[in-house]
Amino acid sequence: MKLKSLSLRHKNLFDKFLNILSHELAVYAFANIYIWKGLFDISWVIIEDSLCVFFKDKTGAFLYLPPLGGEIKPTVVETAFKIMDNLNKNRDISRIENVEEKDISFYKRLGYECVSKPFDYICLREELVELKGERFKSKRACYNYFLKHYQYTYEPFSLKDKGACLCLYRLWMSQRETKSQDPVYRGMLKDSLNALKILLDYYRQLDITGRVIKINQKLKAFSFGFPLNKDIFCIQYEITDLSIKGLAQFIFREFCSELNPYSYINIMDDSGLANLSRVKLSYHPARMAPSYIVRR
Repeated sequence: MKLKSLSLRHKNLFDKFLNILSHELAVYAFANIYIWKGLFDISWVIIEDSLCVFFKDKTGAFLYLPPLGGEIKPTVVETAFKIMDNLNKNRDISRIENVEEKDISFYKRLGYECVSKPFDYICLREELVELKGERFKSKRACYNYFLKHYQYTYEPFSLKDKGACLCLYRLWMSQRETKSQDPVYRGMLKDSLNALKILLDYYRQLDITGRVIKINQKLKAFSFGFPLNKDIFCIQYEITDLSIKGLAQFIFREFCSELNPYSYINIMDDSGLANLSRVKLSYHPARMAPSYIVRR
């Protein structure tokens, strides 16, 4: 069975399969698949009317999402594992990532092991905009501090901002690295920069929405996101100059305030990092969307 290498011309096909069912996890979007082309060989094949998306790097191959196409068939899963086994020297690497909780019982009945991975944090958009009450007191204070102390422009991302966004990301990355010597975390920062470059290169084709803040005509914050379904918008990137108090809280609230059609904001997972978890929990998510790895 021949796998096809992913390209932008496949976006409509992917969108069709991704939208057959409604999903809460941020990974169920073409934009959140395509941006990893710099780190993985991404290929796909349709097996019995189900779209299977494979990621492969030097460590091996895995299914990035469970088979897409509505009801999952045991024979499709079996065939997908055979494809992975042919690509992997070590069969233990073969697995299905980012499986939703509703499908766990199906895989368990087939005898697969299901391992929990970091959840996505899903917040009520209205709460993120209003910042009411004691729970959001510190966020409200930071927002108001920025508003009081800085002259700024808040505007849609333009392709002319691409270079400034990359410069800001590198500044932000250096600010983060001074606080952590963890090689895994530092590696994640570099991987995220690789993905950001692809997002910026194909911003229009990926149907991304972006906003930036400039202070004294210099770009100091940006945020990018995409619709996940009719009710949930996912904020994929939020990068700010960490030396500017209140800037992160300000751009987050302003962006959320524009997203009127959506009831919820997915602020993605915490990558298993305690500090990132604390930040996301500080926005008091309405719920957590579980995610699992399925393996033998």
